Amino acid sequence: MPDEPVASLSDVTRTYGGVPVLESVSLAVDPGLTAVVGPNGSGKSTLLRVLVGATEPTAGEVDLPGATGPKPIGYLPQRVPFRDGFTARETLAFYARLVDDDPDAALDRIGLGDAGERRVEALSGGMRRLLGIAQAVLGDPSLVVLDEPASGLDPGMRERAFRAAAERADGDTAVVVSSHALDLVDDHADRIVILRRGEVAAAGPLDRLLDEHGAADAKELYRVVVGEAAALAGDDTEAPDGDESDGEDKGSEDEDGDGGDSDDGSESDDDEPAVHVTGVSDR
Repeated sequence: MPDEPVASLSDVTRTYGGVPVLESVSLAVDPGLTAVVGPNGSGKSTLLRVLVGATEPTAGEVDLPGATGPKPIGYLPQRVPFRDGFTARETLAFYARLVDDDPDAALDRIGLGDAGERRVEALSGGMRRLLGIAQAVLGDPSLVVLDEPASGLDPGMRERAFRAAAERADGDTAVVVSSHALDLVDDHADRIVILRRGEVAAAGPLDRLLDEHGAADAKELYRVVVGEAAALAGDDTEAPDGDESDGEDKGSEDEDGDGGDSDDGSESDDDEPAVHVTGVSDR
């Protein structure tokens, strides 16, 4: 086990229109799988975007001492903008050439070997997420950050996606996953971070936190930490967060409680944000 974390956040705050979405967040990200959970609007996607450098913190520091190599960071956002007109294999081959990796092996690892010749636009929403996971882990990055990797997947594919993420986590690699699938968090996570209103309500090894709070599993721990009313009002353990834009491009924090993929595999783009920032969300 390395002496220093792969990544760390020190007193990180991120505001939109003067309203804090993350407030004084300090975390160490060690090798293994860390699950980030919390009600919709608690700042999960913003935390992940700050961690990978997609969004600059308003205050505080992000340090990546253990993120090294040709591709130090792999990142899966909630909506992956793959270009239409290319097959799954062609899409991965483009990225694989940049890091000297094998696109066919990447497709096989995620269970899409038989879909390699299908065009991206013909893939279901769930299959596009699996393709996004495959792209994120190309090149063996030291830090892998996946925002709702199980979103829109059927039960078998949800398990496959989480298992694929967990298999990347080892003595040198840190995997950070945001998720509402607390059953999968129980099965695969080494550590858990619970956000509440932009602050860290609890963080640490999952087994230790279960013991400290007298909880039987991650779902019970979640309800104990965030409060029963908040858990019921602001979260569904199956529904993914919606996009959280970074505010610099769209000017809003849009963690919208998106219901995920529709029955035909397409993603809904017309959800209303659950967090409304006056003067910012109206733009």
